[in-house]
Amino acid sequence: MSAEEFRRQGHAVIDWIADYFARIESFPVLSRVRPGEIRSQLPQSAPRAGEAFEQILGDIERVILPGITHWQSPNFYAYFPANASGPAILGDLLSSGLGVQGMLWSTSPACTELETQVLDWLVPMLGLPEHFLSSSTGGGVIQDSASSAALCALLAGRERATQFHSNRHGCDGKLVAYCSTQTHSSVEKAAKVAGIGALNLRQIEVDANFAMRPEALERQIAVDRKAGMIPCFVCATVGTTSSNAIDPVREIARICREQDLWLHVDAAMCGTAALCPEFRFLHDGVESADSYCFNPHKWMFTNFDCDCFYVADRKHLIRTLSVLPEYLRNQATLSGAVIDYRDWQIPLGRRFRSLKLWFVIRHYGIEGLQHHLREHVRLAQEFAGWVRNDARFELAAPAPLNLVCFRLRHGDGANQKLMEALNSSGDLYLTHTKLDGKLTLRMCIGQTNTEARHVQEAWRRVLEETARLTA
Repeated sequence: MSAEEFRRQGHAVIDWIADYFARIESFPVLSRVRPGEIRSQLPQSAPRAGEAFEQILGDIERVILPGITHWQSPNFYAYFPANASGPAILGDLLSSGLGVQGMLWSTSPACTELETQVLDWLVPMLGLPEHFLSSSTGGGVIQDSASSAALCALLAGRERATQFHSNRHGCDGKLVAYCSTQTHSSVEKAAKVAGIGALNLRQIEVDANFAMRPEALERQIAVDRKAGMIPCFVCATVGTTSSNAIDPVREIARICREQDLWLHVDAAMCGTAALCPEFRFLHDGVESADSYCFNPHKWMFTNFDCDCFYVADRKHLIRTLSVLPEYLRNQATLSGAVIDYRDWQIPLGRRFRSLKLWFVIRHYGIEGLQHHLREHVRLAQEFAGWVRNDARFELAAPAPLNLVCFRLRHGDGANQKLMEALNSSGDLYLTHTKLDGKLTLRMCIGQTNTEARHVQEAWRRVLEETARLTA
């Protein structure tokens, strides 16, 4: 593709994306295709000769678009958001254009140094402890997701507990880790990958607000030590997936310090809210954590994938993950004067992710980001009020930020039918969980372009379908 053709077709792609956002509300939020329907429209074999770019772009509209669930729709309220924005998309495009592989400082110094600086920016922006700064003992790195951050933290905790013996000789089945019954499933997967094993991941009971009970954690650690096990890691969550529960980090941190366990704080969704000073209660106790992560790709208008992972003392992480074959040796690395982020993550290679985050922060500014977050929280609180004031419904959990967990009082069957009716309409998309054994609907307000009118319409549709179901 010549430079001139690239310019022409690039304009066409940007125009298509801009048009897509302009008409996104016209599409059903949840894709309506049947299993195999998209694949049935694709050729059985690759083309022998190249095809015109116009034809390829045309197939995006004809074949691909019907199979898209529109995560960027302002009527997407499912899961947690994975929101994007214009500056993030353009930053990602520039990253793709540069095609940097930033495994070492020397393979593109700007890739490493911009990432270090942007991660340092976020420490005071979020009110995080200063030892997470690169100028102190710790530092930050961009991972693909909170799942990778949890795995890196668990590995570092495992190695610190075994004096790096398990890296050399493998695990012996005695290591145990801890999380709550509400912790994200990625921690269980991390336990499997790290060789600790799912059965050695203790899931600690929660309180009435679905937050980890510190006394239950302390009790389980004592039981495991008495049985000859080696506790090594605890994951506390600030904003669980099911209900946005906030674990008592300060009390959990006290136990971890006394027991010499690695404490990882997963604030994947809610961490972004700490950009607003009034929401920094979320980070109470984080100053005692060994590691921390949050996802700008969830609620900070930075398209997937982008997880910010911090450690209080980087030497444990680097020693855990560093492997230096001859072909990676270079003068800058050997000097000790640079950061090589390959030693802070599982894969060797890495994209120039900090560009899109840099674009977002510079485009919105701190005040612009705060404005959108406050509006999302306001809209969620308003929705929670509507639920609270309708006798047919109940709130299933506290709603401290932008997630509202609610349900009809008519049982699981009615709630399942309500969700299916709403989702099949295409007007909005909700997902569910189970809290106290009851099916619960989740309304998460966090998409970039969601406004009051969208939330008002969502509630109107909830009431409309409820009236139909209960007629």
